[in-house]
Amino acid sequence: MQDLVQSGGWMMLPILISSVVALAIVGERFWTLRPNKLAPPGTLPQVRGWLKKGQLNAQRLKTLREESPLGRILATGLANARHGRDIMKESIQEEATGVVHDLEKYLSTLGSIAAIAPLLGLLGTVIGMIDVFAAIMMHGTGDAAQLAGGISQALLTTAAGLVVAIPAIFFHRFFVRRVEEITVGMEQSAVHLVDLVHGEREATPGQTPGEKT
Repeated sequence: MQDLVQSGGWMMLPILISSVVALAIVGERFWTLRPNKLAPPGTLPQVRGWLKKGQLNAQRLKTLREESPLGRILATGLANARHGRDIMKESIQEEATGVVHDLEKYLSTLGSIAAIAPLLGLLGTVIGMIDVFAAIMMHGTGDAAQLAGGISQALLTTAAGLVVAIPAIFFHRFFVRRVEEITVGMEQSAVHLVDLVHGEREATPGQTPGEKT
């Protein structure tokens, strides 16, 4: 690593640090954003069974809240179900906002690294080229090999910045898409819970109450 920093100049150091941070975020998000862990498929059927058998109590709500983020959302809705459909939906939306915020943790940092890494590389190249032209002004262009070596070192930071940025962009978009998919699944489960507790929705969009689909 020391040789790499010496070859590309001091601008290689922030690029290498960015690569380490990006790698850590990717690993952490892969571990955290597991659909079966965040929204277990059996959560909603379990709640449905409790409601049908009249087994829902404070202890089960506490257990449900601690099981998964989806459980947090459903438990919050059930805790406010007695206040009516609208209050139940509002409480679910408020809790879901916090859950989504947690799901998006570190993604903005990963996106920033993807945007900044090429700029750091370009800055390193510009600084390197300035040094090359300064050397030309002082010593002329007699040693072509030395001149080519200086240009090569200057371009190394641009290549390093792109090597960091390209995977960072890919994984940033990958995780954003995964968060969207998990969020949609949680939203559907929450809607089903509201319908289960307070009956079917009165009307679908564009349909008048009492009209059959």
